[in-house]
Amino acid sequence: MSALNDRIKEAMKDAMRAKEKARLSTIRLVLSAIKQVEVDTRTELDDTAILAILDKMVKQRRESIKQYEDAGRQELADVEQAEIEVLQEFLPKPLTDDEIADLIDQAISSTGAESIKDMGKVMGILKPQLQGRADMGQVSGKIKSRLG
Repeated sequence: MSALNDRIKEAMKDAMRAKEKARLSTIRLVLSAIKQVEVDTRTELDDTAILAILDKMVKQRRESIKQYEDAGRQELADVEQAEIEVLQEFLPKPLTDDEIADLIDQAISSTGAESIKDMGKVMGILKPQLQGRADMGQVSGKIKSRLG
């Protein structure tokens, strides 16, 4: 059993006791997404896989916020932002830009990457280190600018 999964289940119980409907709803969405992947893959997920799910859920909500704001629906964007805040409770502390730059430097030097063709090697090393701690789209852009 994953420690992160246990933490999420405890948070669900706490939200139920405190009658925090919005928080409870978001936590249930997380547990449902985890369960769905476990059923589909017929495996029990570890913390890394759960972090990937959480990361994906945050990314989806950021995209929704942008669309809602573009459509002038701020109340819906606010709901998505509240969900992001709940999801981020279970993600590790985000890395600073300097920490990300250092990890990129280490990955480039350890793989001997010299051009964009080597990007996959660099991302392969960085992804497990950065999962849930950085926006992988932004990291990808930084790697491209370094190798380009």
